[in-house]
Amino acid sequence: MKKLSLALLACIFQMVSTHAQTSPADSTSYKQRKLKVEEVNLVSGYYNQDGNNSAVTGGIGTEKLTDFANTLDVVLIQADKKNRQYTWAAEIGIDHYTSASSDKIDPHTISSASSHDTRVYPSLAVSRNDNKGNTLGVAASYSHEFDYVSYGLGLNYIKTSKDNNRELSLHLQSYFDTWDVIYPIELRPPGGGFSGRGRNPRTYKPRDSYSATVSYSQIINKRLQVALLMDLIYQAGLLASDYQRVYFTDHSERIENLPGTRFKLPLGVRVNYFAGDRFIFRMYYRYYQDDWGIKAHTANIEMPVKLNAFISISPFYRFYSQVATQYFAPYAMHNNGETFYTSDYDLSKFSSHFFGSGIRFAPENGVFKIKHWTVLELRYGHYIRSTGLHSDIISLNATFK
Repeated sequence: MKKLSLALLACIFQMVSTHAQTSPADSTSYKQRKLKVEEVNLVSGYYNQDGNNSAVTGGIGTEKLTDFANTLDVVLIQADKKNRQYTWAAEIGIDHYTSASSDKIDPHTISSASSHDTRVYPSLAVSRNDNKGNTLGVAASYSHEFDYVSYGLGLNYIKTSKDNNRELSLHLQSYFDTWDVIYPIELRPPGGGFSGRGRNPRTYKPRDSYSATVSYSQIINKRLQVALLMDLIYQAGLLASDYQRVYFTDHSERIENLPGTRFKLPLGVRVNYFAGDRFIFRMYYRYYQDDWGIKAHTANIEMPVKLNAFISISPFYRFYSQVATQYFAPYAMHNNGETFYTSDYDLSKFSSHFFGSGIRFAPENGVFKIKHWTVLELRYGHYIRSTGLHSDIISLNATFK
């Protein structure tokens, strides 16, 4: 139930994970048939945010939140008798957060259950490379916290050209979510219990999400690589948050109400340019729109600089802007006759800046001369949004081989 920029948190973790990845082994000469550990990654991150537009209290009030996240993933490889390579990836993540805004669901309590929570999210993926340019994989995931449970299933296929210069991939993903419906304390009917529906203290609501991601990457020359990306995303179910208040011009109050379906279409292009031995330019642009009326632009640049054979730094900057959904209005600005309404500033018009840097340490003899500890990376980012929300995130990645 935490209210934070999950996209921002996912972005920095994805950036760290991307740097932790290595080029896949040449499967044509792969002879190892026993299952062995290929790589272990440990990522820890601390996130802190504050602002004054909490959706829980109708678009006003504190957005203060902290989140401490840890993920551990283990990659194992194996070859069968036909020399097809199998890759297994197991991951476990644990987040713990505190949220002042969520605690306002019942402001009369000193510290309610919604003021803090721990989320646990394991996942397992397996893929097979047939040595003919075809890779097929499946994945399953699970996530659980105080009022929320999610199950995920994924299927992906990658086709690589014979010269390894072109790659086409398709990724299908589905999530099946349920959570407790929790109303603000003053909107719960008498005797309605926790959720406000009869005597049952729990009312579960589902949400299903389906996505198809298509990407095509091309090595233009030894310095330039380009990738085109497209996502098709469809959601159905309870897409509003029933613990978020909305206030109207006639001084009435209700819970947030949004359509039961949502279609999203992000389109992106990624360009990597290798400017000599020391500099890399990683550039990314994405256009987004959905049927709630939101349109957005994202532009990102990162420039890893190799200081010497073992140390590199990676300054980055991301700009984002969006127009508001047609269902948004600030505190006490909604008209009473509206069908759908929200005062969640994540759905408002805003622009944001996210910038920072990382430093990567990969010594030849291992980090602190520990042979199998191959990479240590520290990253910091600062986020500023035009609505007043601001946050900081710092993450640490350790890779073992």
